[in-house]
Amino acid sequence: MLDEFQSSQRVVYQMLKNSGKKQAFSHAYLIDANHYPRKLEFAIAFAKFILCPHHYANKEQCGACSQCQRIDDGNFTELKIISPDGSWIKKEQLEELQKQFSMKAIESKNKVYIINDAEKMNASASNSILKFLEEPEPGIIAILITDNMYQLLDTIISRCQVISLAKIKPKDMTHSASLTTLEKIGFFLSKTGDDYQAFVQSSEKKEQIDSIVQFIQELENNGEQAILKENKLWTSNFRDKEQNDFGLEIMLLFYKDMINQKVGLPIEFMDDYQEILKQLVVKNTMKQICKKIETLIELKSHLRVNANNNLLIDQLILSFQEVCV
Repeated sequence: MLDEFQSSQRVVYQMLKNSGKKQAFSHAYLIDANHYPRKLEFAIAFAKFILCPHHYANKEQCGACSQCQRIDDGNFTELKIISPDGSWIKKEQLEELQKQFSMKAIESKNKVYIINDAEKMNASASNSILKFLEEPEPGIIAILITDNMYQLLDTIISRCQVISLAKIKPKDMTHSASLTTLEKIGFFLSKTGDDYQAFVQSSEKKEQIDSIVQFIQELENNGEQAILKENKLWTSNFRDKEQNDFGLEIMLLFYKDMINQKVGLPIEFMDDYQEILKQLVVKNTMKQICKKIETLIELKSHLRVNANNNLLIDQLILSFQEVCV
């Protein structure tokens, strides 16, 4: 329940507790998760807190009510959780949500829906949820979760109360100095402990990260000639939109660590590739690194509108070459 997050999310916890005491909940919340690995668990705990008739935050206060158990089992009618169907959240999922929530609440005075990875809503889904947020029905509360708030429509952000979770960095973990790049990236990207374990135990993820670093080396050292190595280093390892999105995310982390190197800050993720970072950071000005990061963010957004995977990487290579001219 919500009390589980009292220490790790102290400020947000107290704010939400105060809302419960006053029974003054917003009609929509946007959780800026900062890659907090338990972000979905936090959102569900918050939903339990809202839906509880007494707004209890821990099990000790609770009596014999089975409501929380039914929420955990996915059998509580007044809570709906929407996650990406494949790589994206689709309009049809939100239309079904609106249809279900058009009926009056039976088991609670409130109805709550959670949209996990809200930045993965495609254009149609974004417009669909915007209409739902613009004309909120009494007793319907939205909780949107995102690690990339500014990939959402400004109009969606403006209609939500933004909650920023405290960022927990890999260095905050026990024995973090001994963590590998794979472990640090896994911690950064994983939503749950189980996701993290699956990530770090995957030999494919390690191979993909190695391949991305080799691709960056080829791109930085040989420019447009990297197209000749594209199939070996990228296309054969990243075969669908979800994997391409992962590849672009790894590139973003690499170039962010290049900025860290440039300004004398510690490396956050790419410790296993320090020598490569040192070699490449001298080839770029800060302006060039920032421009490349902007290009990667733009290409990630293009994936949301069904961009051709191969053409996308060709565009990446040519765009990076333009930055270096």
